[in-house]
Amino acid sequence: MSESAYRVETAPRLAQWRVDALSSTTYRKSDPFRIGLWNWYLTVEKNKQLFVKLYPEVSSLTREQPPIVSFIIKLISISSPNRRTLVHPGISDKLLKNNDDFVWATDTLFSGRFIIDVEFLDIKIVPQSGGEPCSIWTGYHVEKQSVGTALTSLGRMLSEGIHTDIIINAADGTIGAHRSILATRSPVFRSMFSHNLREKELSTVNISDMSFEACQAFFNYIYGNFQADEFLAHRLALLRAADKYDISDLKEACHESLLEDIDTKNVLERLQTAHLYRLPLLKSCCMRYLVNFGKIYEIRDDFNTFLENSDRELIADVFHEILAAWKG
Repeated sequence: MSESAYRVETAPRLAQWRVDALSSTTYRKSDPFRIGLWNWYLTVEKNKQLFVKLYPEVSSLTREQPPIVSFIIKLISISSPNRRTLVHPGISDKLLKNNDDFVWATDTLFSGRFIIDVEFLDIKIVPQSGGEPCSIWTGYHVEKQSVGTALTSLGRMLSEGIHTDIIINAADGTIGAHRSILATRSPVFRSMFSHNLREKELSTVNISDMSFEACQAFFNYIYGNFQADEFLAHRLALLRAADKYDISDLKEACHESLLEDIDTKNVLERLQTAHLYRLPLLKSCCMRYLVNFGKIYEIRDDFNTFLENSDRELIADVFHEILAAWKG
């Protein structure tokens, strides 16, 4: 069979697959075809019934933002003189994530060649920020472009010092910033600038417990100018700042990142961090790494120092975990 037998022809919202005559117990899968943001597949199987499936290709986008689809699908015989057509009743706002989410089973068995015709009426996704599903064809790209442009502009306001109205004093440098943006992102900053506090009067905020580089990473995050390398380099300082200034999304981002690379060099520090900033999942993972995986025996000297200097409540939690493991 030629390669063209698996090719699906597409228009902006239309897909057509010309299928050659099927023998009994035949299964075919089309080549991938692009509609909207996804690659799609059609399959057809002939047994006692004819089964047609439509589904998106497995990808990170499909997992994170699966399409919610409205479409009309038809089977059109091109071997019969009058192009006999069988139309599915229609699909409206159906989540298609796996290859069994849409299956059309029909007793009508076409002889000869036929077309599977799919007209996509709408495709929606749930925005990454949450909320109601929105159509990818009614402003999705405009919205995405608008958000990207706005973030770029905010980043330039910070990096180029455009109309700054407050000075941030880090341990070893200063940064110009904007009260309105800081107040929007942090209730602590909002309180500073709303009451007759020193920061409002002098137009300065002292963050002497952060280096200039860490402070720069902190404000880059606030302004949407995310830099992966500096985020990884200053995660602990960013976590402290997120907790201090009540920026919950940054605190959660640091929490998730600190879970990803626990090792013998950092596990005790991560455990103390988790205890101090009330991060139960990080604390649990560090405990399992030390106790269940036996890494506590590989860092005996560091662990003894940890016992001498750590919070008594945390030490009690560690010994409770050890005893539980022994009993288990």
